[in-house]
Amino acid sequence: MNLSRLGKPAAFLSALLLTMPVLAAEPPPAVDPAVLARVRDAAMNSDWAYQRLSDLTDRIGPRLSGSPQAEAAVVQVAAALRSAGLQVSLQPAKVPHWVRGEEAAELVEYPGRPDGIVQHLRLTTLGGSVATPKAGLTAPLLVVHSFDELKARAAEAKNAIVLFDVAFDQDLADNGLAGAAYVQAVEYRVKGASAAARAGAVASLIRSVGGADFRLPHTGVMHYDADAPKIPTAALSAEDAMLAARLAAQGAVTMHLKLTPQTLPDADSHNVIADLPGRDKPDEVVIVSGHLDSWDLAQGAIDDGAGVTSAMGAAQLLKSLDLRARRTIRVVAWMNEENGGGGSKAYFEANKDRLVQHAAVIESDSGAGKPLGLQANVTLESVAALHPVTEALRSLGAAAIERRDEAVGADIEPLQNAGVPGFEPLLDGRSYFFYHHTAADTLDKVKPDNLRRQVATLAVLAYYLAEMPEPLPRLPPRKEEN
Repeated sequence: MNLSRLGKPAAFLSALLLTMPVLAAEPPPAVDPAVLARVRDAAMNSDWAYQRLSDLTDRIGPRLSGSPQAEAAVVQVAAALRSAGLQVSLQPAKVPHWVRGEEAAELVEYPGRPDGIVQHLRLTTLGGSVATPKAGLTAPLLVVHSFDELKARAAEAKNAIVLFDVAFDQDLADNGLAGAAYVQAVEYRVKGASAAARAGAVASLIRSVGGADFRLPHTGVMHYDADAPKIPTAALSAEDAMLAARLAAQGAVTMHLKLTPQTLPDADSHNVIADLPGRDKPDEVVIVSGHLDSWDLAQGAIDDGAGVTSAMGAAQLLKSLDLRARRTIRVVAWMNEENGGGGSKAYFEANKDRLVQHAAVIESDSGAGKPLGLQANVTLESVAALHPVTEALRSLGAAAIERRDEAVGADIEPLQNAGVPGFEPLLDGRSYFFYHHTAADTLDKVKPDNLRRQVATLAVLAYYLAEMPEPLPRLPPRKEEN
């Protein structure tokens, strides 16, 4: 247009335009948002991961390390990833082999007991426990509510069965702090047996780490300290722990306890590793993962079938869309997260000289709730760099970022301690500890739409981290806590 024909206003505008500083064009985004949206939308239209979860839970079921079911899962998952077009390998790992045996408990004496009546309790042996004598043991029951109370009543603990009646704080879980509630209660599961043994107890029990809604005992791993005798230990359902505590408050209570677990020689097993090679930097790796093993009481659908099949689904989705990022995206189905971390240790040992090539690590191991965003063990300045990921996930309600200074995800913790940025999906955990480590951890607890959303979250994040021109800054190395 000829500005001279428009008079003085146009002439002034022309002069203004000539004197304004020239603004540089905004650089294109490092990763195309349209591609991230395409990945997200494709995930929401795929049930591949749910089909793999159904195969894992319904055809195999419980997958405790060292069991035939765990090895069947290795074969099944490797075949599924191979069929998806990924480069699959099996990484050897030595794992514990603990088997449960019989488990029973009865209250045989208590205030007001009618003649001939005993109270049968619901319990489950804690992973790694030693056994009672073959016929069981009968001893007084001492109920305490903290380690401090045990110390104060140590004289009463001698030759007794100690019950730590410590409730899981469901209010915390209902308000988005399920992890904090778990940490508060789980120390009694891990440390209770040795604390009781040091006081002279013959066995130790805990109130299950989970809600009191279904009379379900929750199993899990425990630990023996080197300076204390090994005594048998188990978890009572919350309801039965409360029953025992009510009766003990009225007078002397005697329990008969029988647990017959065995610890067999360590077994040979494997991590399943599947690579989607990068197009420019194939030696650099972004891990997306979950753990393949589960406890032996149920199908392990939420812990961690949902996590491992979501990780598988993320890589399968990118392969099906013919999307190859700059870096390699590596699926790892970890073995032995639940009671030893053998798979994680094997991976770290095999890759300790190549840690600099690991750009980021992701693990999903918090159930099958609706994704709300990400937990990120990253530097403070890295949060802004993740904005394209949260924007892509905003329409799914998964745009939150919870930055953490500590590691997220048990299997990927050693890699984060060595400086690799780490991630885990931030999931709605309000009902997770209803079913965690119980006989009710079954496929019906997983909503297919939540699983699609988890695949979308993992796929968008993994692709973005693998496609960024430069990886996120490394974390300061730190020592792993004992």
